[in-house]
Amino acid sequence: MEVENQTQVTKFILVGFPGNWGMRVAVFLMFLMAYILTVAENVVIILLVQQNRPLHKPMYFFLANLSFLETWYISVTVPKLLFSFSSVSNSISFTHCMIQLYFFIALMCTECVLLAAMAYDRYVAICRPLHYPTIMSHGLRFHLSLGSWAIGFGISLGKIYFISRLSFCGPNVINHFFCDISPVPNLSCTDVSVAELVDFILALVIFLLPLAITVLSCGCILATVLHMPTGKQKAFSTCASHLVVVTIFYSATIFMYARLQAIHAFNMNKVISIFYAIVTPALSPFIYCLRNREVKEALKKLAYCQAVQSD
Repeated sequence: MEVENQTQVTKFILVGFPGNWGMRVAVFLMFLMAYILTVAENVVIILLVQQNRPLHKPMYFFLANLSFLETWYISVTVPKLLFSFSSVSNSISFTHCMIQLYFFIALMCTECVLLAAMAYDRYVAICRPLHYPTIMSHGLRFHLSLGSWAIGFGISLGKIYFISRLSFCGPNVINHFFCDISPVPNLSCTDVSVAELVDFILALVIFLLPLAITVLSCGCILATVLHMPTGKQKAFSTCASHLVVVTIFYSATIFMYARLQAIHAFNMNKVISIFYAIVTPALSPFIYCLRNREVKEALKKLAYCQAVQSD
């Protein structure tokens, strides 16, 4: 009865990045440049894969999917953050908060499964090269991609269902720059044990199973590469970039959602969130394409065509 008699929260206040005018302008420009760079480089990768026949391979098909995902992943949080710098009251309605939280979790879960699919692709390419064209057929790569998106958005739906059913009576201030899964349930005035249990179980499923597939694939790749008489460097370089991205993504995500006491003591939630919500999507295209000869050749070809057209 006490909860029922209390006023329900209809909007939240996002603290964001408070400070003086000069500091806010500097932070705004930093996030704006990061957003433009991330969207631009991921769009370039998608166009390169689409328009260059040498890149019509399973590895680049998954890379284009990842670039598409990263574009929306950073777009869920950063545009709202940029708008908040010109807003007097950085508020977000309860409905919009749940929508932002849903898509952020959905895209994060999708990336977990998609990274596992990419690791399996590299495993087949290196450990079973003769059967690679047969195994990684158009049908399988399509189903792996579609399954990644379906699992990610399905898992997120289960998480959001229980969080949205919680009652929020106040306070309504979130010490964050977007509606993240860690601070939002803490504002509830009702028992959150069921929502936290569901969140924990689904997090174990969506993080540990794809991580296990990724680790096993990388382990098999490493064992195969070590037994190769020649071409070790070339074979390992094809999965080294993927391993770097997986390490960065899982390290930041697990560190954040472990909710260690030290994180709260030093108010590092926002700093770590910047890393996995903004920095990782910006770095992924560079990491994948920096040492990839085919992608660099496609970029040179694109630059040459643009130069010819301008002349």
